[in-house]
Amino acid sequence: MPGLLQRLMPREEGFFDLFAQQAENIHAGAEALLKMLSHYTGVPEQVQIVKAIEHEGDEIAHHLLIKLNQTFITPFDREDIHTLCNQLDDVIDLIDAAASRFVLYRVDSIREGTVELVKVLVSATVEVTAAVKALGTPEKALKHCIEINRYENESDRLCRTLIAQLFDEERDSVQIIKWKEIFEVIETAVDKCEDVANVIEGVIIKSA
Repeated sequence: MPGLLQRLMPREEGFFDLFAQQAENIHAGAEALLKMLSHYTGVPEQVQIVKAIEHEGDEIAHHLLIKLNQTFITPFDREDIHTLCNQLDDVIDLIDAAASRFVLYRVDSIREGTVELVKVLVSATVEVTAAVKALGTPEKALKHCIEINRYENESDRLCRTLIAQLFDEERDSVQIIKWKEIFEVIETAVDKCEDVANVIEGVIIKSA
């Protein structure tokens, strides 16, 4: 009967457009963070650019949840739509949190390796965007999910290396605390990209 219902009732496909917008917004946030660290001047103003992108992400998430509440038949499980929405929102929240810490902690200069870690985050968000846009073609989506997992492993390795160097080279305990947290927030953003990939993989398995 559920199969018959799905054939008779129209399905709302607008979710895919909103997910694509959300993923593109995440990538824009990661790019803005990378630009800020690559050209480290006018930092408070650049942080506000990232924050504006985060606010845009909140708006998209809000529209998604309203649509979910108003839609009878969804393209995949309602719970998965809600989870995917939240996981995507978590990524941009963490990007904003990372950017904000450079102002909060009054960071004067960028430690070596920070830009490289953010570049991994940017690459992960490229794959997140591609995976979300490929939701209708499972084989393509899964390939992008594999790449996201690879970038998460790379960010984890790089984050551990940067923290080890931090403890070896820095004598100021306050600086150690600040930079360790910055590295970990950026790495957690990549972790959240992997969480997005896991949700997408779950959706594909259920619909197989």
